[in-house]
Amino acid sequence: MLSVSEARARILTAFEPVESSNVALDAAAGRVLARDITAASDLPLFDNSSVDGFALHPADLETPRKLSVVADIRAGTPSPRALRPGECARISTGAPMPEGGEAVIMVEDTDCNDRTVGKPAPKEVIPSRPIRSGENVRHRGDDLHKGDLVLKAGMRLRAQEIGLLAMLGGDQVPVYRKPRLALLSSGDELLPVEAPLLPGKIHESNSHALAALAGSAGVELIRLGVATDMVADVRSRLERAVDEKADVIVSTAGVSVGAFDYVKTVIEADGVLDFWKVNMRPGKPLAFGKFRDIPFFGLPGNPVSAFIGFEVFVRPALEKLNGLVARPRPRQTATLAETLESDGRESYLRAVVSQENGRLVARLTGSQNSGNIFSLVRANALLIVPSGVKSLPENSEVEIWIIE
Repeated sequence: MLSVSEARARILTAFEPVESSNVALDAAAGRVLARDITAASDLPLFDNSSVDGFALHPADLETPRKLSVVADIRAGTPSPRALRPGECARISTGAPMPEGGEAVIMVEDTDCNDRTVGKPAPKEVIPSRPIRSGENVRHRGDDLHKGDLVLKAGMRLRAQEIGLLAMLGGDQVPVYRKPRLALLSSGDELLPVEAPLLPGKIHESNSHALAALAGSAGVELIRLGVATDMVADVRSRLERAVDEKADVIVSTAGVSVGAFDYVKTVIEADGVLDFWKVNMRPGKPLAFGKFRDIPFFGLPGNPVSAFIGFEVFVRPALEKLNGLVARPRPRQTATLAETLESDGRESYLRAVVSQENGRLVARLTGSQNSGNIFSLVRANALLIVPSGVKSLPENSEVEIWIIE
């Protein structure tokens, strides 16, 4: 069996970013930037006031005196004239500084007491304190200069990046398209969630849980439904993934060594399986290969195994398809609150991690049976036991993944 790290490395060699295209700015949030962005202009574009107040000439900064108000500058409107010594201009936040303006004194630091909205500027004003050169002024290029690298390819665009692109006038954004993930479940025992239960049957849950995970990974979902344990049905659904131009296929169940595990049979007949066992718990029967040149993941049928297999193997592959810069998932260290037994495989155990006396403390959520999804609902972390470790005493330091 392959180790988890060996399996993940082999999987990732099969993936490259999908193609990119330009999308409208308002459709770019959450997408992955396909090329570097340089600033098309300075930011700020011009010297402007950071407060509501009065723009002052350099000669009038240090010694407060009565000044003539010769202009009223609103945001979006340039000053009609330059300032001379003894003159000032009322100015709004964000308004361009007048020629000859060196600093802005806040209206609170003057004798201008009537601040009624819409009231004309006073004819004269007296500052109440000296101010420094450049005070309350945002100068052109303070934030960045034209030609500066501001966003790097391979980052997922958040609200703040969208805002910056808008300030730079970027109405079209180069992003990778959303990868298309085809999702298949299999098994004669599976019923739709809306169907009444019958003897020996269960409601199908994996496609719903994995669809939610896939949605958080930024993909376009192709639902292939639930295949019966018949070769023809499995093949027909996988062929649909080909027809709909899937970039990756994810299946649950049907890849182990059972008498009716036909997914593996169909993949081997029309593609190739690279491997189908990984030295991990839960999720040992994990298959990876290709069906008609489309990368294929065969996750186990047990719901916890499928969830963890997706997080450990499928999500990194989707990130690479998305054009994201590969980064290892962040791990934290916690103290084990109880003795832990394992079987020597690299294990991802469901745990509750809490802050206690300034440290993170981890407790298992009870049964680690791979069919017990309720224990996963109760968990806020996966506790990682390295390969070869069969027991850990209370107060051991352990690595964890926080899960949301």
